[in-house]
Amino acid sequence: MKRILLLLTGFFLTVGCLCGPVDAGAAPAVSAGRGVVMDADTGELLWSRHPDTPGLIASTTKIMTAYLACEAGELERRVSIPPEAVGVEGSSLYLREGELLSREELLLGTMLQSGNDAALALAIDTAGSEAAFVARMNETARSLGLQNTHYANPHGLDMEGNYGSARDLALLTAQALQNPDFRRVSATRAAVVTGNRALSNHNKLLWRCPGCIGVKTGYTRAAGRLLVSAAEREGRRLICVTINDPNDWEDHIALLDWGFEQFERRQVAVDGKLLMRAPGGAGLLARANLTLLLRPGEEPRLVFLPGLISDLIPGADAGSVRVCLGGSVVGEIPVCWENSK
Repeated sequence: MKRILLLLTGFFLTVGCLCGPVDAGAAPAVSAGRGVVMDADTGELLWSRHPDTPGLIASTTKIMTAYLACEAGELERRVSIPPEAVGVEGSSLYLREGELLSREELLLGTMLQSGNDAALALAIDTAGSEAAFVARMNETARSLGLQNTHYANPHGLDMEGNYGSARDLALLTAQALQNPDFRRVSATRAAVVTGNRALSNHNKLLWRCPGCIGVKTGYTRAAGRLLVSAAEREGRRLICVTINDPNDWEDHIALLDWGFEQFERRQVAVDGKLLMRAPGGAGLLARANLTLLLRPGEEPRLVFLPGLISDLIPGADAGSVRVCLGGSVVGEIPVCWENSK
């Protein structure tokens, strides 16, 4: 998985290493033909069923469309609806040629209402044409290492050459959720846009699953029911993907609950207590508490970022310590110098 890697300056201390998969209880029985539960912090699959088998992905295609639109920015920009985006079959906002909507509104229509016309209008406005946008989708898929994904359109209507795998959908979602606009739109439950169009998010997990932050539903008769969801609890983020799953709402709740049960709560930092030692042996005391959900045997990496004060004055500000899991920063703790007496 290609992630946004954080280049950290300063000293670091590795407190431990990541363990491999842990069998902490059998996953619940689910009806999905394919699927994964992925730890978004590490990219590890906690559960999988045919994770790399490609197939039709229906409207979960729109995850890539929305991500690229969010990356392009200018969400307040007003878009004149082109004729190509009028009358697109399937789910629709019933856009009219020449009507003006903002990119933000088209994003909401794409992710909440799953409007195929909104996705196409967004694609054309972002890249100049549908073909140019699809080329950008495939270029991005390659750059993210999505080995079993290819796009033929921006909306997901069944078409030869538009396919993906469960693992790839999870990897893409992990990347997309790093964009704050994508996160915000994905988690939006309802909105009203131009034309007095009332939109309600098709993702029922936003109401039914604790910590759910999105992401996208999908369905065609040939593909079956698809669902990509993400949830956050106590500093960890899990992504669940099911494909061809007639019981997807209940299956996602069960899989996410089970996935979070594979972690244990551990207090990484205690305010006023020794957190780590800087090079040379000087102690660094935490100035805040931090509790994380960690896999059994998993240890975070602590990175000391020295502050401006170079003298080891007991109680003086020493900078901060970043807490990392895999390629992600999951916390930052202010620290002070320990009294050596």
